[in-house]
Amino acid sequence: TNLFFPGLTAMEKKLAEYKCNTNEAIQLKLVRFPEDLEDENTTFNPEYSHQVFGDDEVAFGYKGLKILLYYIAGNLSTLFRIEYTSKVNEKFDCVEADDVESKIREIIPPGFCTNTDDFVSLLEKEVNFKPFGMLLHTYSIHNEEAGEDITYQIYKADMTCPGFREYHERLQTFLMWFIETASFIDVDDERWNYFLVFEKYNKDGATLFATVGYMTVYNYYVYPDKTRPRVSQMLILPPFQGEGHGAQLLETVHRYYMSSPTVLDITAEDPSENYVKLRDFVLVKLCQDLLCFSPVKLMQGFSQEMVTEAQQKLKINKQHTRRVYEILRLRATNMGDAEQSRSYRLDVKRRLIGPYKKKQRELAKMRRCLRPEEMTNQLNQIDLNLQREQLEESFQQLVSDYRRVLERLAQA
Repeated sequence: TNLFFPGLTAMEKKLAEYKCNTNEAIQLKLVRFPEDLEDENTTFNPEYSHQVFGDDEVAFGYKGLKILLYYIAGNLSTLFRIEYTSKVNEKFDCVEADDVESKIREIIPPGFCTNTDDFVSLLEKEVNFKPFGMLLHTYSIHNEEAGEDITYQIYKADMTCPGFREYHERLQTFLMWFIETASFIDVDDERWNYFLVFEKYNKDGATLFATVGYMTVYNYYVYPDKTRPRVSQMLILPPFQGEGHGAQLLETVHRYYMSSPTVLDITAEDPSENYVKLRDFVLVKLCQDLLCFSPVKLMQGFSQEMVTEAQQKLKINKQHTRRVYEILRLRATNMGDAEQSRSYRLDVKRRLIGPYKKKQRELAKMRRCLRPEEMTNQLNQIDLNLQREQLEESFQQLVSDYRRVLERLAQA
């Protein structure tokens, strides 16, 4: 033990009790009925709060801190309140509590309610809320709990829709809590497209709409007269996750751009692992019936024909087409057959090794300048063994990801 700090002082112990984990303190709700306010089952918490409260995701100065952020399910009118059982007092403890309120105010737009009565009276007006923009797609999903089919709709909106700008400001606050590297976009740039998912539900005999999730896409200009839409943000709100809405949304957006002759292909910005899995599923679903992906052609290897057809008909870029090919080829391959599985493995590994080889060449160049020949050879040998292991690991991981896509496809 350190002589100077034999243990926590009484003061430090006391202050430690005033730390709260902000992911637990923040309580989110999407409210449809007044009774949802009291129902703990409708509450959900952030996955992240580091962008607002720092890497430790801690707020200091309160015991029993609750940061309530309740949203009306459709138009996302907001109730924001802070509750706690006690707070450090500057007079006695000589420390100041974090200003939690101003941190939250930085990300939520002004005009929120601070008391429940105002919020409930807004809830009564919710029957007037209608989705923004143009209806692109309607689908229904059977809900076990409700014992019925629930209908969902996907709309394309833009900033010219009355009220949409304000609504989007409220909607984008969710990004902070559920996307690790979220940032707000410049809505005055007209090249943004917004795609929104809503659920239809009944309340006292009327049909209302609840926000399920959304996607933003930026239209990059490609010389001379084309665009290359790039998916920027996508979020399905937690109460709706795992129900297949992401796939419906991505496929709808793809189909929207497919019908446009000026679109070259669709890309994504810095996609998460989950997004890549989702995209694999949607693109394979779209591609599986193209002639160029027939089992016979798959066995002959990746071809320019696949690249051209996927791009022209489905607006899929070359890199994604390659993944689609690998997944469909896996489905067509009998992995129990030594020759077929060897051929598949080599084909995928040849693609995986590309970046390694480039790195190898760069290393070799560096080393020639630095070290005598025999050392270089030994090092290369070590590198090769390590590389083989890493390559095999990457390959196995890919195959298991691909199998999951194929399982989901079989159920679709």
